[in-house]
Amino acid sequence: MIQGLHGMFYSTDAEATRAFLRDKLQFAHSDVGDGWLIFDPPEADLGVHPGDKPMHDMSFYTKDVAATVAELKERGVAFTQEIQDCGYGLVTYFEMPGVGPVQLYQPKYKK
Repeated sequence: MIQGLHGMFYSTDAEATRAFLRDKLQFAHSDVGDGWLIFDPPEADLGVHPGDKPMHDMSFYTKDVAATVAELKERGVAFTQEIQDCGYGLVTYFEMPGVGPVQLYQPKYKK
C-alpha cells in the first residue's frame, strides 16, 4: 500500500535549494550521502487540476499564512507578492534559490 508522497524540485542550484529548505523552512531531513538531503515535511495533500498540457507543481500550506510569512521574513525569505484571496485559500509566493517562486497558502477547505 502507498505510504506517502515524494515530491521533487529540479533546481539550477541544488545546494542552495537544499540549504534553503534546511535553514529557512527548517524541514527535518536525512543526509543520504555526499550532502544529498531528503526532507521530511510535516504532511501532504494532493490535488488534480485541469490543464492544457501534463505537468506537476509543488506548493506549501499553513494554518496561518500571515504568521508564517512574518516568521519566514525574519529568516530572510523574500516574498514576491502580498497575500491574496484566491477562493480556495489565502495565497502568496516566496523565492526559493535555484527554483524560483513557490506558492504558500492557507487553505479555506477543511484539512
